Amino acid sequence: MEWPKMDEKTRMERLEIRSGRVDMVLDTDTYNEVDDQFALCYSLLSPERVNLQAVYAAPFHNNRSSGPEDGMEKSYDEIVRLLGTVNVPSRDFVFKGSRTYLTDKNTPADSPAARDLVSRAMARPDGDPLYVAAIGCITDVASALIMEPKLVEKIVVVWLAGHEFSWPHTREFNMMQDIPASQIILDSGVPLVLVPCMGVASHLTASTWELDACLGGKNALCDALCELFAAYSDNHYGWAKEIWDVAAVSWVLHPEFTQTELVHSPILSEDSHYSFDNNRHFIRVVRWLNRTRIFRDMYEHLSDAENILAARGGR
Repeated sequence: MEWPKMDEKTRMERLEIRSGRVDMVLDTDTYNEVDDQFALCYSLLSPERVNLQAVYAAPFHNNRSSGPEDGMEKSYDEIVRLLGTVNVPSRDFVFKGSRTYLTDKNTPADSPAARDLVSRAMARPDGDPLYVAAIGCITDVASALIMEPKLVEKIVVVWLAGHEFSWPHTREFNMMQDIPASQIILDSGVPLVLVPCMGVASHLTASTWELDACLGGKNALCDALCELFAAYSDNHYGWAKEIWDVAAVSWVLHPEFTQTELVHSPILSEDSHYSFDNNRHFIRVVRWLNRTRIFRDMYEHLSDAENILAARGGR
């Protein structure tokens, strides 16, 4: 696959978060855990910063699905269900993603989500990229890039995936499910903000006690999120759960809550290890997240969901 050659000056500019309100789509395997739901709602309820234009249901395969297609379908249903709790219509807003992983790096896993991303991003003026917050397997985004390589020049991908570079491996769920797709994101030169899981986003944890204190009884959405979170474990004593998917959204919403570094894009091996070559293009990597500021801001927005949605007329 031949990718457009973006000069490093332009790429550096794309990797600096823009001021003002930005347009964003969210690619999420929402049924997989409980953190995607928080990230989706946080994005939807931050209209002062983000215009959330579409939500894509990403595939996943683990003990909560029988295969990537089933995971995608369950995620789609979960997105629709969650939006329904705040009366946000899903028509022409939520799109089904890939039903399979990539079989190679030249053949897309076609889907409504991939087609929507191509159409939506390619219609944008030059120099005004669409932000793609990806918090699941990256098949949908990689497929869109294969379908239209010029997409490299039209989007900025913010992806929660892999582990901190000093970790002994990067066998992380989002990255290892579809290695060819992950390699495309790292190799294509698309402007990329990478948010590692272990060692960076892994300290974004919460407990049932904290959620009950900060969100419980505030509104129907907050109660639904608290219930969903509590159901993830049957023993809450001393228990905390990562809500690390909000990390990718947080960089778009509040880059000042993060510390980042420009690094050369790593090379991902077939067995989920990184190697490094200082001749490769730059990406931005998140090194640290201010957990207190992120969670306080998210809790405030979730608690005010009814007023925020009323002011914006739904979505």
